[in-house]
Amino acid sequence: MSFMNNLMPNFIKENINYYKKNGLKKTIKKLGWKVVLLVFLFYLIRDSILYIIIPYFVAREFNIF
Repeated sequence: MSFMNNLMPNFIKENINYYKKNGLKKTIKKLGWKVVLLVFLFYLIRDSILYIIIPYFVAREFNIF
């Protein structure tokens, strides 16, 4: 776990510790809805890559499309 701690920026470490101590409601009040938007966008991009783009290229390789 120390390898990941070395890669993670300090402001992210501080915000994660704040979340662990105070919970989700206070974290959103402190950091704003930007955090919620960033998490939503992260999962939207990740899922579109996993469930749309990769299967499309695999299907194209097998000449299904």
